[in-house]
Amino acid sequence: MQIAVVGGGINGLCSAWQLALAGHQVTLFERDQLMQATSAASSKLLHGGLRYLEQGEFRLVREALQERRWWLKKAPQLTRRLPILYPLYLDSQRARWQLKIGLWLYDSFAGKKGIGRHRWLTAAQTLRCSPQLKADGLLGAYLFFDGQMDDQKLGLWMAEQCRKAGVNIVEHSPVLKIQPDGELQLATGKLKFASIINVAGPWSSTLLQQSGLPAAPLDLVRGSHLLLPAISRYGHMLEVPGERRIVFALPYQQQCLLGTTEVRQQLDEPVQCSPAERDYLLDVYAHYFTPAATPEQLLGSFAGVRPLLTGSEDASRASREYQFSWQGKILTVSGGKWTTARALGRQVSKAVVR
Repeated sequence: MQIAVVGGGINGLCSAWQLALAGHQVTLFERDQLMQATSAASSKLLHGGLRYLEQGEFRLVREALQERRWWLKKAPQLTRRLPILYPLYLDSQRARWQLKIGLWLYDSFAGKKGIGRHRWLTAAQTLRCSPQLKADGLLGAYLFFDGQMDDQKLGLWMAEQCRKAGVNIVEHSPVLKIQPDGELQLATGKLKFASIINVAGPWSSTLLQQSGLPAAPLDLVRGSHLLLPAISRYGHMLEVPGERRIVFALPYQQQCLLGTTEVRQQLDEPVQCSPAERDYLLDVYAHYFTPAATPEQLLGSFAGVRPLLTGSEDASRASREYQFSWQGKILTVSGGKWTTARALGRQVSKAVVR
């Protein structure tokens, strides 16, 4: 079948690749350049999502852990295994036994595709790994492992797999409208396809609205990150003081990547780190590390908009699952997370066949 994929982020690329591998003639349309928006503004982690276990998203975590191993194995030049510390203090929101259960599940779900089992470190061992952590009240830390990537380069690597499989990639070509009969409208004219995969991320609902079609609302959440001078070769998973939210402080390209925030966003608003988000992240940093970081030490910042499924008033608890909806020959993909993009693509390919 001739199939159009709308969206050149990681979910669009993986969907196009899986469809091409299944024997379809695939054309992918990207309004700007590939991997320039949300997919290139992630926390740079290939991870199962340890914190999603608290929300009972066991299927998602298991799938993401299986996919994590695939990315690490297939693109070792752009990925690596990353040791991460989860420090526990006297005032931490989670008890040691709770984390132990979560990490045991995390390792169990990974099974034979695990990349290292967790273990407990004493306070002294923790400080040897990360000397800038504050020692007062430190009980110790759990050490576990996840994957890290250069998200933009890894997405462009996937684009190369698409081209090798025969996908025709058309950049700088905004899709103006799509119709249930398979008609797709560009500025240059109209084309007809057997199926249209609308996987435009934050813009997928907008495209349906422009086309005069019903569109389920998405929960658009901005995630901002700061870049600071490097502090450790270990990553850190940190509880926000007084909250159950998590912020990461990760080694990345000889810097410390600090993030993320979760602030609801409108598509017509600038996608950038606000002063309030900057101060929020620096406050978390100052709570755990010494010396504190000042705004003058910032090496940079970036932000992306994540299209999450609706249903949670708390943006940090919004599901990272994905879902499909058909309108005639249009399949709209909503939600999803970076690590599970290939699995999402496989499900898209199966859905088109059905």
